[in-house]
Amino acid sequence: MAVTSTRTLRLLSLLQRRRHWSGTDLAGRLGVSLRTLRRDVDRLRELGYPVDAQPGVAGGYTLAPGVALPPLVLDDDEAVALAVGLSAAASTGVAGVAEPSVRALAKVVPVMPRRLRRRVEALRAVTVPGTWGAGSPGGASADVLTVVALACRDGERVRFAYTAAEGTRSDRTVDPYRLVPLGSHWYVVAWDVDRGDWRVFRADRVGDPAATGRPFAPRPLPAEDVAAWVRERVSGGPERWRVEAVVDAPAADVRRRVTWWLSVEDEPDGRCRVRLDVDDLLWAATALGLVGADFTVVSPPELTATLDEVAGRFTAAAREPAGRRGEDRRSPEDDARG
Repeated sequence: MAVTSTRTLRLLSLLQRRRHWSGTDLAGRLGVSLRTLRRDVDRLRELGYPVDAQPGVAGGYTLAPGVALPPLVLDDDEAVALAVGLSAAASTGVAGVAEPSVRALAKVVPVMPRRLRRRVEALRAVTVPGTWGAGSPGGASADVLTVVALACRDGERVRFAYTAAEGTRSDRTVDPYRLVPLGSHWYVVAWDVDRGDWRVFRADRVGDPAATGRPFAPRPLPAEDVAAWVRERVSGGPERWRVEAVVDAPAADVRRRVTWWLSVEDEPDGRCRVRLDVDDLLWAATALGLVGADFTVVSPPELTATLDEVAGRFTAAAREPAGRRGEDRRSPEDDARG
């Protein structure tokens, strides 16, 4: 019984991961026969999950929108609250929160009943998400991010209107592959069908995206490190500094403290190695100052001078009484004059 329940949950996870599965692919992933797969699908339907089956050579299984939310998951009010909260989180640009929120929206929205979608849209229309810190999240719409995320997941061509930096507006047809959050903006990595080349689109300049229903054949990405490729494209050139340091703490501890910029890998001795690309070494000093442990700079050597400079400022600030900062100081001659 436990094996069957575990397999059913795994089947549900696979159906949520991709829009359409052939029966052969699903059975192969689960390691079961097609007959057993059909029984597992029936079990999901009994639990309230709307699984559609299409017969024939091109047929398969799809997790479709249902007439009611699946039981044992969320009630109506919880589902609406979740979708609205995820939409707000996806628009904030908060490190470590926005990207998972978009992924979660891509799973939740397609299976919501239409009556709940209307409630969600009404609430989202009058909800103003808060922002954190002084930076702006770039204004990327959660609706845009969700449509693009679904198209990336399903390998489906998308059309949208795009406004370039100088204000020129054009209609684009693209095969989207990745969403990349960098700094205060989201970027769409896509193959531009009309121009026959890879392009990077800033998500807040994308308008009225719509899936065409036409699948596209996957092609190799333009670079192994897509984030670095996007960063190079939007900055107008390669990063000036590639920073590497060894931190006296496990990778999991560092990731909890710093969820942006850093690439973190465990070392065999309980420490971890961090890497980041920056165009200003002050950013690297800031990131390393937040890891919460001692660290050793591997490269570049120029970072040492930046760390000395920053350390001097902090030391001076710590030694000087707060009440004295910013005040006019009297000289001995002023005291002698009274």
